[in-house]
Amino acid sequence: MDPAALEGKECYGGLDLASIRDLAAFALVFPAQKRLAALAHFWCPRETALDRENRGVAPSYFDFAREGLLTLTEGNVIDYGHIRKFIGEWGARFPIRRIAVDRWNAASIITDLGDDGFTMVPFGQGFGSMSAPTKELDRLVASGELSHGGNPVLRWMASNAVVSQDPAGNLKPNKEKAADKIDGIVALIMAIGTMIAPYGKETGPSIYETRGVISVG
Repeated sequence: MDPAALEGKECYGGLDLASIRDLAAFALVFPAQKRLAALAHFWCPRETALDRENRGVAPSYFDFAREGLLTLTEGNVIDYGHIRKFIGEWGARFPIRRIAVDRWNAASIITDLGDDGFTMVPFGQGFGSMSAPTKELDRLVASGELSHGGNPVLRWMASNAVVSQDPAGNLKPNKEKAADKIDGIVALIMAIGTMIAPYGKETGPSIYETRGVISVG
């Protein structure tokens, strides 16, 4: 998948800022494709990546950084300024209709990105918010209707993911039970969530709400 081929195409974002001392993830999904296209980028403090390297934990965040998939920020906490700048650069290439973000500890960057002209959508992490897009992601993967260009970070995080289910059959990813990091999967689910959810006449329906996914023939 060539990201340049997606330039100018409408998309929806999900931003997971689970920890300032570990990974943060941003994902975009592009619905107007034969398969739902997804792009993702990640950030991590350099000291966290070094600690992981010294403990011999695989995969190496430095390998992901060399591939241009992850940005290492100096020090032991993530500088949200890097994330804001990167999202601004992607926003100039890809028209981002909405960005879903976890409400927890994200007030500052929600304000900053809102000031930059992005439509920010606070997105809960409970079953009520996460179930529908979690089920949609599962369907997309099972049917081969998701294209992420073979992103190795997303592949690794998908292998770590564990899903919890409530008595009503609702689903959501469970970070506490995951084998390792799943931030990119959470960001991807939130991006899908803000794509498929109705937000009123002022924004109009998602293309998914009117057209649905086109299967690969």
